[in-house]
Amino acid sequence: MEKEIKWLLKEKYFNKPSKQFYKDVERLKAGEPLDYVIGFTEFLKCKIDLSKRPLVPRPETEFWVGKVIENIVSLEDGGRGKRCLDLFSGSGCVGVAVLAKTGILLCDMADSDKNAIAQIKINCKLNKINSKRYRIIKSDVFKNIKGNPALNHAEGYDFIFANPPYIPVTRKSKVQKSVLKFEPKKALFGGSDGLFYIRKFLKDAKNHLRPEGKIFMEFDGSAGSPQVPPQKKQIEKIIRKYNYKNYEFHKDQYNKWRWVSIG
Repeated sequence: MEKEIKWLLKEKYFNKPSKQFYKDVERLKAGEPLDYVIGFTEFLKCKIDLSKRPLVPRPETEFWVGKVIENIVSLEDGGRGKRCLDLFSGSGCVGVAVLAKTGILLCDMADSDKNAIAQIKINCKLNKINSKRYRIIKSDVFKNIKGNPALNHAEGYDFIFANPPYIPVTRKSKVQKSVLKFEPKKALFGGSDGLFYIRKFLKDAKNHLRPEGKIFMEFDGSAGSPQVPPQKKQIEKIIRKYNYKNYEFHKDQYNKWRWVSIG
């Protein structure tokens, strides 16, 4: 707690305590996440505002998105002229970072939650992303994802990023109390086995992908339980069921299976 209080004082109050600072300390003591109390966090050196209370971006997400961005930048074209979709966008941290760090032409950022839509708009403006390079879409998975007739090439995305709600409800007791109390539950839980949104996503994702396109999806890297098998094995079955040709699972910085690249 002492470390968090020092960080709050430095980041929000520039080491000058005030009456509001002490009120914020009480918020911390009540279990509210530090990033909410400060009001923003960093994600791949982009400033991500959290005023609308989206899911707080996780270090594991930052890690794999950073790896993917490195790969895009290393391409011969650096991603220039390509299109991507950031689905289950939340704060917009993934889409904002991709646009800020690559030559991607257009990124559609989509979420089903109205607060998330408002939050994405704030973060695009905060990071000075050219408004011609992104669209913000309110959509339940792919329901409202359509082509952009203004573009002069085949419809579909070159890259699709997805960080769906994937925590099994059966693991709710394992989730930190502060997360359950303050963060949006609809962004956390994906049904009894955590795969509800993952199934919906993988069923339709290939229909929105260009022929040489790739999907990058985060999942629960936990080992599983007697009630819920490990997600890695379950996701592999889903990938095969929907006839995706190539896929590779990857570990995060904590050596846990965390994300999969498909295509």
